[in-house]
Amino acid sequence: MQASAFIYRCSCLYSHKSILEYFHANNFTDAYNSLKSDSGLDYAPDPKSKYGGLLEKKWTSVIRLQKKIMDLENRNAALQEELSLTPVKRAALQTDWVPRAPASYTLSGHRGVVAKVAFHPTFNLIASASEDATVKIWDWETGEFERTLKGHIKNVNDLDFDSKGNLLVTCSSDLFVKIWDAQNDWKNTKTFPGHEHTVSSVRFMPGDQQVVSASRDRSIRIFDVASTHLVRTITGHSDWVRCAVPSDDGKMIASCSSDHTARLIDPLTGETKMEFRGHDNAVEVVSFAPISAYGAIRELAGIPHIGSSNRTGAYIASGSRDKMIKLWDTQSGQLLRNLGGHDNWIRALVFHPSGKYLLSASDDTTIRVWDLATGRCVKTVQAHHHFVTCLAWGRQSTSTATKDSKANGSTSSADPEKFVNVVATGSVDQTIKIWLP
Repeated sequence: MQASAFIYRCSCLYSHKSILEYFHANNFTDAYNSLKSDSGLDYAPDPKSKYGGLLEKKWTSVIRLQKKIMDLENRNAALQEELSLTPVKRAALQTDWVPRAPASYTLSGHRGVVAKVAFHPTFNLIASASEDATVKIWDWETGEFERTLKGHIKNVNDLDFDSKGNLLVTCSSDLFVKIWDAQNDWKNTKTFPGHEHTVSSVRFMPGDQQVVSASRDRSIRIFDVASTHLVRTITGHSDWVRCAVPSDDGKMIASCSSDHTARLIDPLTGETKMEFRGHDNAVEVVSFAPISAYGAIRELAGIPHIGSSNRTGAYIASGSRDKMIKLWDTQSGQLLRNLGGHDNWIRALVFHPSGKYLLSASDDTTIRVWDLATGRCVKTVQAHHHFVTCLAWGRQSTSTATKDSKANGSTSSADPEKFVNVVATGSVDQTIKIWLP
């Protein structure tokens, strides 16, 4: 404490002498005498002493420092504004971003057609299934290859992560469905037999306790994940079942087939609740519309919003080899709208997380973006040099709160923080492309 007090007194003495010298140099006699008297200093003015001009130097140095700080603050603000307005940053924050050429990465390594791609729900990983009988894991943020999963002996046709990303399910033309444990070095831990022909589609049911698969044996099967037991076999389609996907609440399954139809099925009873007829060729893909898309779909179809139900699974989209996309009302079975424009088979459909758009991929080598409120194609992206076989959007919110809001019929729009702006496509050209803002 004594040392601190001494330093303080020395500092004051130093400052007082500098001020006295300043007063004397500028003929402020009264101020000079007053300060000298009050401070009790015996000081003889000397312009050549170390106190001469010291006060002015301190003032100008402080001003220069303040100016430098202000310049740096202004520069920092300008850089922050410039950064916030870059196309990458702006696009990453946009809730209505859609893919545009060129792709950010082209992932090569498969030796066969890439049949499906699926994003990990938590990490920056993507899994790809191929006709080379393998599954490959990639880092979509860097474009780097991670590993190859081998276990199937024929084409791997589809794959899906569970809601936490702990498990990956795959299906193959070897008649088997397999589970891979992402937390156990991606080991194949379970195999589900039962199908009698090519298994073309597989998905986790909500809750991750069951998987639903579709096959060329004309059946849809539900398996228990823990025991691998067959829970239910669902029949009804008269030809190859190309795709079967559950609704967000798991109360319905939408399926499509080479018999030119799509169906709405109760997974608990296996009963067909609705059959959708209108396509002129095999229906390759079917997808439930998210609740965020209901407003746009109703505007397109001229359905009044007042009194309209926001139940999960109210609308589906189907894509066919007849080059058409169709939007359906699952309650009435009514065809709401045809979306025509592709020049070849429709192979994949994905609703935009915002609910504003529907994205489609086709054998005409393009991705098309459809405005759901008008039914118009607002963008066409030349995606690959060969048929585009699959399309997936990056991870979206899987939180309990989000699922509950959907189940309760919430119409709130998608939160931009709840999904990632990234799209992946796969092709007969044996590559996967990653599309980023």
